[in-house]
Amino acid sequence: MNARTSGKVQVGDRIPDFEAFTENGDLINVEVLTGQKNIIYFYPKDDTPGCTKQACNLRDYYAFFIENGYRIYGVSKDSVARHQKFKSKYELPFPLIADPELLMLNAFGFHGPKKFMGRESMGTYRTTIVTDEHAVITHIIYDVKTADHTNQLKAVLGL
Repeated sequence: MNARTSGKVQVGDRIPDFEAFTENGDLINVEVLTGQKNIIYFYPKDDTPGCTKQACNLRDYYAFFIENGYRIYGVSKDSVARHQKFKSKYELPFPLIADPELLMLNAFGFHGPKKFMGRESMGTYRTTIVTDEHAVITHIIYDVKTADHTNQLKAVLGL
């Protein structure tokens, strides 16, 4: 396993305990996510090319996922204020979870060393998890295709 796929959570695990807030100040934790199916995507930074493509791709198919019983949440280390601007600019219909202290990202195991163009730095591993109604992880996508993420999710979910 490499750093990208050796995260702490695995398929079959209940999501770890955490507390974070959305861009609207709503508390998100395991209790909030229990009782519904969730798509939670972890991404590096608001308003960057890949992250914008991914968010807009999910936005464009948001109604489809809702109709199929899934709620969507985006998670990055950006602040609440930055999330508010990003959500407004692209009219994103789903909550964005702010994790500037990296508590959620570290709990899930999706932050750590990354290599880009020969340089190593710390960053977020672009990863998507899907949970069932019991907050158990049913799917993990590590190799996210930002502009076609909806089709990746449809394929793994059989939709």
